[in-house]
Amino acid sequence: MRNQSPLVLVVEDEVLLRLTMIDMLEPSGFEVVAVANAEEAIEILKRRPDVKVVVTDINMPGSMDGLDLIAFVKSKWPRIALIVMSGKSSPNIFEKIPEGGLFFSKPYDVAALVAAIEAAAG
Repeated sequence: MRNQSPLVLVVEDEVLLRLTMIDMLEPSGFEVVAVANAEEAIEILKRRPDVKVVVTDINMPGSMDGLDLIAFVKSKWPRIALIVMSGKSSPNIFEKIPEGGLFFSKPYDVAALVAAIEAAAG
């Protein structure tokens, strides 16, 4: 039987940032699965219909960046909440985030990010 805590999928290519997200979210009552790229994230999403929130970095190696990933997730799993993070910003970044998605600039305010994930997880 799976944990009844809301499941958050973290997609971050930097190992230390992935571990930090796990350390930040688990004590807040979330089950966290963390992966390094969009391809791994999609495999998790196919196997785990209980994912409530995807938190992704924008700049990642592989065939998809974080913006491509959230567009794909929105098209396949529209009920999943989307949170995008980046240390770099561009003027048109908000145009690329699907309706209802949130953006956090790195470095992010931990309490604000946790609150946003709690609200998104319902």
